[in-house]
Amino acid sequence: MIGSERKPILVTGAHRTGTTWVGKLLAADPACAYISEPLNVHHRPGVLGTRVRHWYTYVCDENEGDYYRSFLQLLAYRYHVRAELAALRSGRDVLRMARDAGIFTAGRLFRRRPLLKDPFAVFSLAWFVHRFDFQIVVTVRHPAAFVGSLKRLNWSLDFQDLLQQPHLMRDHLEPYRVAMESQAASDVVGQASLLWAMIYHCLHAMRERLPSVLLVRHEDLSLHPTEGFERLYKALDLDFSPRAQRLVIQSSSSENPDQLSVGRVHSVRLDSRANLGNWKRRLDADEIARVRNLTADVARLYYPEEDWN
Repeated sequence: MIGSERKPILVTGAHRTGTTWVGKLLAADPACAYISEPLNVHHRPGVLGTRVRHWYTYVCDENEGDYYRSFLQLLAYRYHVRAELAALRSGRDVLRMARDAGIFTAGRLFRRRPLLKDPFAVFSLAWFVHRFDFQIVVTVRHPAAFVGSLKRLNWSLDFQDLLQQPHLMRDHLEPYRVAMESQAASDVVGQASLLWAMIYHCLHAMRERLPSVLLVRHEDLSLHPTEGFERLYKALDLDFSPRAQRLVIQSSSSENPDQLSVGRVHSVRLDSRANLGNWKRRLDADEIARVRNLTADVARLYYPEEDWN
């Protein structure tokens, strides 16, 4: 049985598109329990009782296997203490265990509403809706900003993680097979552009079948955070309390840095308006033109031409 009478929430979208910012600020409603990235390859075994083998794992009815049972347990706040103890390797792991066990215990005792933040669930959102009746929030960020962020961090993706998932290829990504197979391992700009195009092309098709999915542009929230989050809270039947409003303002204030240090990339305190133009400094003119060319057919579904200027 799920720990709350209301629907659980999933915040997803490509990584580096604001999923952490959105997820943590929505969880400012104390009726929610924030659970981070159960489908991350490196997730803690106490949180999800099944191994995740691929980045952006695709779960559907045909291959759900242990995932269905494991997510039932997660949504009922069943924390796997023995598995977590066996996996402890450092003091940091111990602190994470204390944090996660506390979230699960409080979630169960106070019947909190599960709020999962997981960019790696993006291809599986239909499964989460059909199996568990999740409410879905999808974040999208301008492709040049997404690519610029990954370039700065030098975060690459081995497309074998996608190519080795036959159901994902069959249902969503077969048209991109040749592009993925020919992508150079050192070409972060090309990789990120292709990944953005694949994810948001698939999401556009999914939203036609699942009109209840809430789409929020990172740029809109960055420009008008209080109004944007108030609308999200209302759509999700959350309490946009004075405390929640205060946290939204603090997270986006002009007193915050205009970009995060590489060592604090998951912080949610940033000058949200100033951050919007960072991609113009992170990418040179040729790279911007390349990103635009590689993502054009999908980008126009989300962004007008003037947003490239």
